[in-house]
Amino acid sequence: MTGADINQAGQGQGDRNRAGMIRVMIVDDSLIARTVLRKTIEQTTDLVFSAMANCAEDAIEKLSQVEVDVILLDLEMPGMGGLAALPEILARARGARVIVISSLTTAGAETTVAALSMGAADTILKPRPSEFTSDYRSELAARIRAIGSPPIETNRTCSVRSDTTHRKSDGRPKPARVIAIGASTGGIHSMCQMLGGLSKYVDQPILISQHLPDSFMPVFARQLEIASSRKARIAKNGMALTSGEILIAPGDGHLTVEMKDGEPVVRIARHKVPNGCCPSVDPMLESLAECFEGAVLGIILSGMGRDGVLGARCVVDAGGTILVQNRETSPVWGMPRAIAEAGLASAILSPEELAIRVVSSRVTGKWA
Repeated sequence: MTGADINQAGQGQGDRNRAGMIRVMIVDDSLIARTVLRKTIEQTTDLVFSAMANCAEDAIEKLSQVEVDVILLDLEMPGMGGLAALPEILARARGARVIVISSLTTAGAETTVAALSMGAADTILKPRPSEFTSDYRSELAARIRAIGSPPIETNRTCSVRSDTTHRKSDGRPKPARVIAIGASTGGIHSMCQMLGGLSKYVDQPILISQHLPDSFMPVFARQLEIASSRKARIAKNGMALTSGEILIAPGDGHLTVEMKDGEPVVRIARHKVPNGCCPSVDPMLESLAECFEGAVLGIILSGMGRDGVLGARCVVDAGGTILVQNRETSPVWGMPRAIAEAGLASAILSPEELAIRVVSSRVTGKWA
C-alpha cells in the first residue's frame, strides 16, 4: 500500500470520526483475508477502513502515518510476525486496540493467549474464505465496536461503597477467605498485571471465570502461572480449594463451589444463566457468597456486558467486598461499569492499584 493508498483510504476521515466512525487497520499476509476483511468494514455503516499492511513491519511503519482506533492483527505472518511485533504495534498505536485474528488450533491458542496477556484486547476466529458468512461479519463488526467505540457517557452515578454502607450482615466487610476474579474482553492482560502484583502472603484460593473458548484454557492456565508465580489449574468437579492456588473455570461450564463434609469443593455447573455467558461470573460469586457466608473478595476486570452484577450483589449483601477495574485502563468498561453503577464497588482502580489494595487492605484474611 503506497502513501497515495493511505491518503485515499483516509479521505473524509476527519468528518467520519466526528460522526462517530471507528477507524480500522488490517494487518494480514493473506490477500484474500485482507480483501474480505476490508469489504466487511466498508459495508458497515459505522466503520471506516483506514490502512492495510501485509506484514508486521509494514504495520509498524504505517502507524506513524495514519490514526486508527482498532487493528485487526494476524499473528502468523512472514518476517517479524504479529506476536513479536505486538509490543511495538501497541506502543505506536496511540491508544488503538488490537483484535487478534486467530485459529483455534493448539498452536493458534498458544500465540493468541500470549498476545492477549501482552495487551491485545480481543480475539476472533480466522475462518476459511468460504466461512466469511454474514454471521461472521456481524460478529466481527460487533467486536470492533465493543473495543473501538469511545466510552458512553452516562448520567448514572458510579458511586464507591463505604465500609459503613448498609449491608444485610453487620455493616462492615468480612475478611476474605477466598478471592474471585471475573473478566471478559480485554481482561487477560489486566489479570496478568494484577496477579503479578500480589505478594506471596496473599494466600487465599483464587477462583477465575474468564470468557474464553474451552480449547484456550490450558494455555491460559500456563500464562497465569507465569504471570502470578502460583500454581494454576482448570477446575474439575470435586477439587478442593487450596491455599494460594488458582482455579480456572473451564470454557464449557460455570465454576461454582459447594460444601461437602464441611469443606468447600468445586462443582462445575452447566445451566443457562440470564446473561448467556459460559463460563459466567454470576454463578461463581453467588455460590461463594453462600458457602463462605460473605467472606469473599470479588474483583471484576475489563469485559463487555453485565456478567457479574447479580453475583456481586449476593457477595455484598452477605458482607463481602467487590472491587472493579477503572474506565481508564479497561479496553471495554462494561462489566466493571455495570457493578459501579449499581453501587456495589468498594473501589474503582487500575490493575496495579487493585493488587496493592488486595495486599494492603483489611479485606484480605488468613485462609483457614
